[in-house]
Amino acid sequence: MTDRWRPNATVAAVICDAEDRFLLVEERDVETNNSVLNQPAGHLEQGETLVEAVAREVLEETRWLACATGYLGVARYQAPNGVTYLRHGFVCEVQREVLEQPLDVGIIDARWMTRDEILASSVPLRSPLVLRAIDAYLEGAVMPLSFVVDD
Repeated sequence: MTDRWRPNATVAAVICDAEDRFLLVEERDVETNNSVLNQPAGHLEQGETLVEAVAREVLEETRWLACATGYLGVARYQAPNGVTYLRHGFVCEVQREVLEQPLDVGIIDARWMTRDEILASSVPLRSPLVLRAIDAYLEGAVMPLSFVVDD
């Protein structure tokens, strides 16, 4: 019997403040060793819900405690290395920064940026899904968390 193909399940947080800035991370791409911009995002770990995963990833990558308030849906992305991801997008609100929390390995910095600053940045996006998630949020394409069935 051959192994069954399974895409990677990931979560990503779109976090916008009162000044229309988005919380992004600059991280090191392990394939290229280049810096890229991404939403706080990462893999779903065994035993956790999608909502728990997105809160954990935000804390680990930005030092901010956050809670999910809406769902942006799921996007399929095949990375240049051939790996396929199912990326669950969430809208989150930050509660407070935990300064003593170390940033996750590979995270260079967490920063607040407007959409225009993101577009003008010399640091490329991790994937086209970063801007698509921001645009979905700005267009109001946010579903309630009840759309996430996570028993």
